[in-house]
Amino acid sequence: MRKLVRFAATVSLVLCVAVPARGDDGLLIHGGTITIDANGRTVEALVARDGRVAFAGALTAARAFAPKAAGVDLEGGFAYPGFVDSHAHLMGIGLREVTLNLDQVRSLKELQTAVAAYAKEHRQGPITGRGWIETHWPEGRMPARGDIDAVVADRVVLLRRADGHAAIANSKTLELGAIARETKDPPGGRIERDAKGEPTGMLIDGAIALVAAKLPPPSPELKREALVRALARTAALGWTGIHNMSVSEDEVLSLEAISAERRLAIRVDNFMTATEAPRVLSSGPYQDPTGMVRVRGVKLFADGALGSRGAALLAPYNDADTSGLILMPEKELSDHLRRAKASGAQVAVHAIGDRGNRMVLDTMQKVLAGQGRALRWRIEHAQVIAAADIPRFGRLGIIASMQPSHAIGDLHFAPARLGDKRLKGAYAWRSLLASGAVIAGGSDAPVERGVALEEFYAAIHRHDLKGFAGPNWHLEEAVDRKQALAMFTSAAAFAVFREKELGTLAIGKRADISVFSVDLMKARPVAIAGGRTLMTIVDGRVAFEKER
Repeated sequence: MRKLVRFAATVSLVLCVAVPARGDDGLLIHGGTITIDANGRTVEALVARDGRVAFAGALTAARAFAPKAAGVDLEGGFAYPGFVDSHAHLMGIGLREVTLNLDQVRSLKELQTAVAAYAKEHRQGPITGRGWIETHWPEGRMPARGDIDAVVADRVVLLRRADGHAAIANSKTLELGAIARETKDPPGGRIERDAKGEPTGMLIDGAIALVAAKLPPPSPELKREALVRALARTAALGWTGIHNMSVSEDEVLSLEAISAERRLAIRVDNFMTATEAPRVLSSGPYQDPTGMVRVRGVKLFADGALGSRGAALLAPYNDADTSGLILMPEKELSDHLRRAKASGAQVAVHAIGDRGNRMVLDTMQKVLAGQGRALRWRIEHAQVIAAADIPRFGRLGIIASMQPSHAIGDLHFAPARLGDKRLKGAYAWRSLLASGAVIAGGSDAPVERGVALEEFYAAIHRHDLKGFAGPNWHLEEAVDRKQALAMFTSAAAFAVFREKELGTLAIGKRADISVFSVDLMKARPVAIAGGRTLMTIVDGRVAFEKER
């Protein structure tokens, strides 16, 4: 990919502009289509120097501008402003890789086989894992403690669903958490029970803590390894930056240490958990000396997840006698918001159900008092919204931080959970944009796969990866390609106050670039979903390059 051998046959050009630069000789990027902004403008060549875009224009002029620059030949690839994952969990991504990864199990039987094999290979200590999701399983049900007892009965086993809002525990684990027939549901949580009132082993949201708090935490060494793996995986999947959610102080310190060693390949903007946010809530956002690791604010939870029926709905679920869970009472949410407003910290609140979203909108409206556009607070997911509440995002200046892949995964169970009427306000990207809202696009990895191209595909096509959408899935809510590109570039930059340095490849901005094998602005959706990340460049340095 670095050989100066091939050029794009046809590209459209914009005005060639350059600024004086000193220091390294930089990178001369050419040989493909380079799209410099969400309007789709392209150039033949780009020069990155001292971490910034120094030139964008014709190849001959670029060579004259930077005759000693190292050549990066795209070999027909397609370069874009750096894609940023506006909602993911680095530690979760990494820990899934270094514990029992269940994201590939396709049935309850496969889950049992995976647990048994892991137990045989790792003969001591609790067994923890994540990634299972039952919606396609032939058994047609959630796992129960008896399913896990059948393969591992003498050790603690706790396996989180892909969304992280539900977990299955075996009988040994329920004993550890003192969870029995008479145990009451904790605040913000639910212990699932069978017809006789006995715990099934399925724990929802706050109930997971009853056992998780009694497990030994991962070692510092394991957590650092998890972060290193997660950072490498994120860069390899096409992202040059990440808005890292639900972060601990220890994780920030580890990221800062990795950054100080100049081993941090991508930019990380952190939103702390409520318990780990005292510093940012008292003194406001801060960053490490390199500027690669920033702490922006606090991540809060209003409700649970749709798949585990914890998302808070205004009316009961169509397929269960529950309306979901409110995880943070309005008074507590308001207190956090007021502290954040006083310090200038950003707020990111998880809200999935229409009741959860309305509660957050109501509370933010009271606290913001007209300052929403200045503070750029965010609602994470915003998956199911009552029709009357959609215009409030734009009117209040609240950013909708949404993950398109949720729509192409949830389409297999959301209609049963919600019913046809509520689907109109589900994953309503185009309606939100039309109302004046900003949508920052992300993946929610490890809940979803975290592949940049799959997120783009989902945003413009709204079908699952096999081409299925189903009736009444409101395909009119898909966005166009320019809107999708903005979601992952300029809007993602805006969502963390970085639009002056990121989001486009304008002269003087940071040279963060994502290179793919497919033309996002012209290729058929199926080709986009099947494309590959060829390279990610961050601050003018290659963070990932696919072997050829």
